[in-house]
Amino acid sequence: MQVDLKPLDEAVIEELVRVFYQRAANDPRLKSIFDHVIHDWDAHHQVVQDFWSRALLDTERYKGHPYPLHARLPLQLEHFDVWLEHFRLTASEVLPEQAAARAIARAEHMAESFKTGMFFDYQPRSGSQPLV
Repeated sequence: MQVDLKPLDEAVIEELVRVFYQRAANDPRLKSIFDHVIHDWDAHHQVVQDFWSRALLDTERYKGHPYPLHARLPLQLEHFDVWLEHFRLTASEVLPEQAAARAIARAEHMAESFKTGMFFDYQPRSGSQPLV
């Protein structure tokens, strides 16, 4: 059994967000969306850090609802796969193993939920399970 040597704390979550957005915001498949909607990267990073702090550390820092914000964006189905590609890689590199698995499962669940809500003809992937 592998023991995670890196503790899961706010500094690790900050690194997760920073590294993820360095990758995703520079991906030509996503760059125009980020350029269009993110005008204050520091503020955006803080909101996303708050979200993951709540999701992974059970803090009360995030009190919003991400779906309505994302539903207004000019997203296509393929954007979710690209986003998840970058998120899976970053979470696996930055987070302790168990935290990475939880974060990836949460991100995948959110992506499926968002796609179901945003795209009328979207059929969820088989085997999708509710997030517990």
